[in-house]
Amino acid sequence: MLGPRKTKYRKSQRIRGADQGIATRGSRIAFGTFALKSMEGGEISARQIEAARRAMTHHIKRGGKIWIRVFPHKPVTQKAAEVPMGSGKGSVEKYVATIKAGTVLFEMDGVTTEIAKEALRLASHKLPVKTKFIDSHILN
Repeated sequence: MLGPRKTKYRKSQRIRGADQGIATRGSRIAFGTFALKSMEGGEISARQIEAARRAMTHHIKRGGKIWIRVFPHKPVTQKAAEVPMGSGKGSVEKYVATIKAGTVLFEMDGVTTEIAKEALRLASHKLPVKTKFIDSHILN
């Protein structure tokens, strides 16, 4: 599962509005031919990224190459059930990647358009944001 090896601070604040707006960085295809692009902002957990990666890898049957363009850096804390108010911040429960609308999440190369489209469709069902399939042949 993805997550930072070492962080300067163990816990962080959840910045309101960090996923609002349109992405300027990481919004174009850089490595592959096909990509999955987010259409809305949100947080994607490390488990969701891994589930999407497995779905793609399983469908392309060890053919082609996959690039994961997002990384879960931000720690999300959670307090235990039925804990009274106060007594500090909860422990780190998971790591998430904060994404804006227009961020390229996954890229793929070395497979046909049909296989890539279906693999990225299967991956999109594992993610909490609306996504779109992008083909760099159509863009150029």
